[in-house]
Amino acid sequence: MFQRLLIANRGEIAMRVNRAAHELGIETVAIYSEADRASLHVRDADRAFCVGPGPVARSYLNIPNIISAALISGADAIHPGYGFLAENARFAEICADHGLTFVGPAPETIASMGDKATAKAIMAAAKVPTTPGTDILDSVTDALVAANRLGYPVMLKATAGGGGKGMREVRTPGELEHAFATAQAEAEANFKDGRLYMEKLIERPRHVEVQVIGDRFGNVVHVGERDCSVQKPSHQKLVEEAPAPRLDAKTRARLHDVALSAARAVKYGSAGTLEFLVSGDDVYFMEMNTRIQVEHPVTEMLYGVDLVKEQIRVAAGEKLSFEQERLVPHGHAIECRINAEEASNHFAPAAGTLTDVALPGGFGVRVDSHAYAGLAIPPFYDSLLAKIVTHGASRIEAIDRMDAALGDTWIAGVNTTVGICRTIMRDDAFRHGGVGIDFLPSLMTAAATPT
Repeated sequence: MFQRLLIANRGEIAMRVNRAAHELGIETVAIYSEADRASLHVRDADRAFCVGPGPVARSYLNIPNIISAALISGADAIHPGYGFLAENARFAEICADHGLTFVGPAPETIASMGDKATAKAIMAAAKVPTTPGTDILDSVTDALVAANRLGYPVMLKATAGGGGKGMREVRTPGELEHAFATAQAEAEANFKDGRLYMEKLIERPRHVEVQVIGDRFGNVVHVGERDCSVQKPSHQKLVEEAPAPRLDAKTRARLHDVALSAARAVKYGSAGTLEFLVSGDDVYFMEMNTRIQVEHPVTEMLYGVDLVKEQIRVAAGEKLSFEQERLVPHGHAIECRINAEEASNHFAPAAGTLTDVALPGGFGVRVDSHAYAGLAIPPFYDSLLAKIVTHGASRIEAIDRMDAALGDTWIAGVNTTVGICRTIMRDDAFRHGGVGIDFLPSLMTAAATPT
């Protein structure tokens, strides 16, 4: 097992990894930007190093400074969390070059799955169903030809994309040129890679993902599925739950089997997630996230396993501590992301200082957060303040428990998504289950329409 782990992230995920490492008897090293000097993840670690000023390119993406902090501190491994460098194959290679274990899959796996066009080709070869689409598009002219072949509507996607960035829906030929330029510019700005590909747009699908974890000995298991269909118009997730509601047993089993086939095809050796679009009985592979997911607590609550500790163990060379037969779900779990955002203003990020914070607790309630009264919300990073997760014997019990937990939540000083999350919990369509990715945009439109 590792002696000392550097956590190359911030906020709630840095605190989550810190707790898991301490439970395993591992010393921890935090990194922070000048803007995050007063953050809780800095306090909770055994040692901490400033790696640069606020902007991410100069701090949390500053590979030379992060590697230097690891070497100076005597760390023998680096956990990247999610976002930032978590899916950067070159960073994983640099870690290995300096004798540091990267807590994640092999660099070649990150590279192949991180390029979404390449990932689709690998999955198709492994007989994993994929959405009809194209290879990398060289020009708008190529895009027009491809769209005519696939049939409108289509979706342009950044091959290096994630988090809803570099995606544009196109319904007519007249929209394509502007959408192509916009998606390309957004992809270049966010990922330094403006390459795009195209997929046939599946109308009103559900977004369902399967959690997998593997070790370095060829063992791989799935830890069930999560429904992530409640998404903002930007395609960023807001509410996740497990198991996926109103999913028939045959489709559920197929998702699990396909996910395992996909993970085995790339000899996957860490925690990761296969994401799918589900439309009726049809299942289409979208992408693989080669990291721990924001919404991993939903699965942990449902299955009673610690995915982060298991991820660290397998990175240290241990075998998986559980087999597929041991992984049995119990009840239902739901997660709401509490972001510093103004829901009524297209979920625009909200800046400011938290003047008062009260977070919920009690039976069946888990909160992962780095928020406290007095915390200044920097403009440089993701707006996530807390993840509230509830568990119940049934889905309705988990929803009602979440509604009560949101009612007990008080965050003053900035606008948050607490209100819209509570509206979702009380919505009849959501409570019925099985909503598609168009649910939240439609709900927001209805709320904004005068009666």
